Amino acid sequence: MDPSFIFYLIAVVLVLVGIAGIILPALPGIPLVFAGLLVAAWGDGFVHVGWVPLTVLGLLTLASFAVDVLATVVGAKRVGASRKALWGTFVGSIVGLFFMPIGLFAGPLAGALLGEYWHTRELGRSTKVGLATWLGILLGFALKLALVIAMLGIFAFAWFF
Repeated sequence: MDPSFIFYLIAVVLVLVGIAGIILPALPGIPLVFAGLLVAAWGDGFVHVGWVPLTVLGLLTLASFAVDVLATVVGAKRVGASRKALWGTFVGSIVGLFFMPIGLFAGPLAGALLGEYWHTRELGRSTKVGLATWLGILLGFALKLALVIAMLGIFAFAWFF
């Protein structure tokens, strides 16, 4: 059996798990996609995809960390969310994993809302913070999806051209 087949198989699994990681907060989505693309390039002996595209992919991976953190925090901070709301978002995201797929979206919203309510005892403000945090998470999801599509496009371009 050709050893490059094993590299490509591992690469496909890493990329697919990475794409799932865009939705699932417990998985490092974009770093797994990058690892898969790196393994695919390695399996080819870096003939088709060299250091320039891999460096660009690495920079996009680093940018994903900023997107991951900033999207949620910016959404929450724009409406003045408390630390308890941010912790609630984190806890809600983890608890939401047990109630997939609805929990992935409802968990962070409920967590932020409950955390802010615990802090302020104002339902209207808590609802506003919960929705802003949730919109920040959706924005982060969209940006991470765009980054993955860009990464796959750069890799495919480097491979075929």
